[in-house]
Amino acid sequence: MRNLFEETGYKKFEIENKVIKCWNEIFDQKNPNHFYFEDKNETGYMEDTGNDDARTEGMSYGMMMAVQMNRKDIFDRIWKWARTNMYMDKGPNAGYFCWSNSTDGKKNAEGPAPDGEEYFAMALFFAAKKWGTGDGIFNYVKEAREILHTAIHSKNKMWFEENHHIRFVPNCPFTDPSYHLPHFYELFAENVEAEDKKFWKEAAKASRKYLVKACHPETGLAAEYATDSGMPLPVDKHGTFFSDSYRVAANIGLDALWFGKTKELGKIALNIIKFFDGKKTEELKDYLIDGTERKKLARHPIGLIATIAEAALAVDMDSISPAEKKMVIRAVKRFWETPMRTGRRRYYDNCLYFFAVLALSGKYEKL
Repeated sequence: MRNLFEETGYKKFEIENKVIKCWNEIFDQKNPNHFYFEDKNETGYMEDTGNDDARTEGMSYGMMMAVQMNRKDIFDRIWKWARTNMYMDKGPNAGYFCWSNSTDGKKNAEGPAPDGEEYFAMALFFAAKKWGTGDGIFNYVKEAREILHTAIHSKNKMWFEENHHIRFVPNCPFTDPSYHLPHFYELFAENVEAEDKKFWKEAAKASRKYLVKACHPETGLAAEYATDSGMPLPVDKHGTFFSDSYRVAANIGLDALWFGKTKELGKIALNIIKFFDGKKTEELKDYLIDGTERKKLARHPIGLIATIAEAALAVDMDSISPAEKKMVIRAVKRFWETPMRTGRRRYYDNCLYFFAVLALSGKYEKL
């Protein structure tokens, strides 16, 4: 796997140490900044420290981190907690996972958030490749296939058949650009039942095309929520570049790392890097996708810096100007020199941070 940190001039031992340090910041129970917690009955959960709950977003992220770091013990603890406490086995959302639970396990909602389901499924497929499959809920392949089968075949679909776009929530009329993970869908197609392979191949193509429509042609920014044509929802309906949106840059970078660069997505990645070049961390804002600043400061500036750097993986360095190359290198170095976040809001920032470290060090593997 490509190691962009090493290409930028960092030593292998420095990179290895950074990966381990990031893991320990999140998962080491003795570290004051950790937000992975071990629980009863050999379970564990990832706490959203900004909202004092456990979310399918963070739980599935934790599983992906654990499989990438070859920690089956932690992977199985998180999965068991999620499968025990978050899974919904009745009602209109049967087969999905409650998107938010109290840390004592009680459900806070009656519906799912599809980004959790897609990360759960991908992490489970990877676990099967790395460790083999087990029994019951640890039959990773069976569990992943059932999640995806429900997502595209149940009455409450997470993807619409006519355009293959993921929804913000099941049967929702709009989408979230940061939920579009074409690199996952390519791998879903390799691992699902034969009758669903075509759907996921089409979903990968559709999401790559959708990201080009949803990202502004000059700034590269996408809104948190957008229509199927790529237009942002109204400003008061999450139609600005804010917390969810940061993941679009990371997703474009990881897609390039796993499946190769594309000209259109590479241009978006470069535009994002150029837009933020020179902007001070403490001054990062909420923006309209055309780059217009709004009064509100970025809630997760460290996570944003991480995803900007990860976008560098999608840039074709051989086809850009010397000045643009310097911007790309600055984005990577800025991230390297930025420490992980501490305090109450650290959960989301540090999840994005660790994923960026894995990707830029060549350790975010396509299994």
